[in-house]
Amino acid sequence: MKHTNSIEIALPREGVAQLLSDPAHFPKWLRGLVLHEPLSGTHGQLGTTSRVVMQSGQREIELTETITRREPADLRGIPEGIVVHFHREIVGAGMRSVVRDRLTEADPETTLWESESEYRFSGLLMRLVGLLMPSSFRKQSQQHMQDFKEFAEQGKDVRDGQD
Repeated sequence: MKHTNSIEIALPREGVAQLLSDPAHFPKWLRGLVLHEPLSGTHGQLGTTSRVVMQSGQREIELTETITRREPADLRGIPEGIVVHFHREIVGAGMRSVVRDRLTEADPETTLWESESEYRFSGLLMRLVGLLMPSSFRKQSQQHMQDFKEFAEQGKDVRDGQD
């Protein structure tokens, strides 16, 4: 199953890339995040593997995330016209996903964030979830992007009692 989401953020691309890659900010916009800790490598760098724990209702879901592409490696002084790429592979019980994020300049003060997600399911339960509720994965991705936009533009924190 594949889907693509996009959103415009009223900040320059370099600022968006720096906020998006800073683990100190993850809990402010990533709903349900309990833990995001590197197991090997340096947080956010190419090849780094991290343990991620998410809360979903009464359940905790543990995932392993591996950064498979980060270009440019240095997010300061990004030349004009360069597309920023963040790719990661996420593996959990009965699920494997690949996420390819691209940040481009819509104009000097606006960033277009496009995120392509591809899911593969194993096990009967996760295959059923993928078949019966495919739109829930797209909606969750769009919610994360909207939450990031509100954090980046307005400083809103999802932990402050928002839905």
